[in-house]
Amino acid sequence: MDAGLITLDALGPSGPFRARKRMTVTDVAGAPVAELSLVPKLFVTRAMDALRKARTLPAAERTAALARAGRIFAEETVDGLTFEEYQRTVARVSGVPMGVVRAATAAIIEATEVAPVAAYQARPVGAVDDWRAEETRRGSAVWTRKGDVFAVHAAGNHPGPHSLWVEALAMGYRVAVRPSRREPFTPHRLISALRAAGFGADQVVLLPTDYDAADEILRSADYGLVYGGDEVVRKYAGTRVLPQGPGRSKMLVPAGTDWRDHLDTIVDSIAHQGGVACINATTVLVEGDPAPLAQAIAERLAAIPSLPPEDEKAVLAVQPAEGARKLEAFLLARAAGTTAHLGGDGIVEELGDGSAVLRPAVHQLDRPDAEQAGIELPFPCVWVAPWSPADGIGPLRNSLVLTAFTDDEALIDELLAEPTISNLYLGDHPTYWIRPGVPHDSYLGEFLMRTKTVIRD
Repeated sequence: MDAGLITLDALGPSGPFRARKRMTVTDVAGAPVAELSLVPKLFVTRAMDALRKARTLPAAERTAALARAGRIFAEETVDGLTFEEYQRTVARVSGVPMGVVRAATAAIIEATEVAPVAAYQARPVGAVDDWRAEETRRGSAVWTRKGDVFAVHAAGNHPGPHSLWVEALAMGYRVAVRPSRREPFTPHRLISALRAAGFGADQVVLLPTDYDAADEILRSADYGLVYGGDEVVRKYAGTRVLPQGPGRSKMLVPAGTDWRDHLDTIVDSIAHQGGVACINATTVLVEGDPAPLAQAIAERLAAIPSLPPEDEKAVLAVQPAEGARKLEAFLLARAAGTTAHLGGDGIVEELGDGSAVLRPAVHQLDRPDAEQAGIELPFPCVWVAPWSPADGIGPLRNSLVLTAFTDDEALIDELLAEPTISNLYLGDHPTYWIRPGVPHDSYLGEFLMRTKTVIRD
């Protein structure tokens, strides 16, 4: 191994494990940064068996260990990297801007502190946490786990999703994480910190694998969480694996609302965090002529500078130039027939080192149900379309977040009742608004926990 490369061992039930098979993790310019161990299927099977046989830490110990882990994650040298070195590495490898990395890692730290409370926001009001509670003497629901082992196929486009699965630890699950090859540094650092804080090696493991062993992690767990595109959602929908797919978040600007008063919120919803997240707005529907709003959005987004991801002023995501060109070709092909206000000639700006910035794109559609309105890409790419009450809520469906600038109570009732709209923000609230304790796409506890009636003497 090159002595200059960061070593990322698997973190198994017996401690760190350096596999014979390793892959090189490169930065956005193609330069080698780290070597990641890839464990074989047999290692996965044995690790998952160890998780199943382990005993869950008592709740008080879990709470204390999670809080300690957050401090270790943020304050100590972990895996040979200081916190600042880790953040810079994540930005350089993932292409996510440094400011976004800082915000995401702050969210992870906060999640370790509040997970024991946030995880239990999903508990029914009629249930208690423990069979020892006084309520069970009269008969009460007790909120308890559906299983013991939780598996995560992690995303690599953003560090933020790692703030979610720590809730499973707070609920008493043992957790196995398969890191993304694109950005394995965050889960490696977080799991190392959790172990140093008091979670045993048989409580939380990191299992980097080839694709042929990846499904073994999910098969061996009681429940799982996976990130991916529409094909992942279709594959796992309705199973004991929870899919997290495209957000297709939207904004609605009905008549009577002056979009000029909300332009900052609209633009921020599109470009915040480099436009890489599922909670970024990908479609804006406006009652009336969409052209003036589309042009105003384009003018704002065009002013964003193109910078390397590790630059403190960077806003836009960066990818290897070859991958960026493929995204550009896809966009140009799919946007045919639309009116381009920005990005009509391309969205790639090469930085001269093999990497390229993904510049914003703004396209105007001629109807709200155009197929392009469902296209979500990992950079600020927005489709602006006309909408009228006669179109109904059909064009607003299938939204992780919908921000609607309306006080029409009949419309609000209809939007809230629509099952494919996960989160509804009314008024001047960006689509990326989130805080611990409120659901991202329902509470994780709704998926992992259940109630049992207990009555005792």
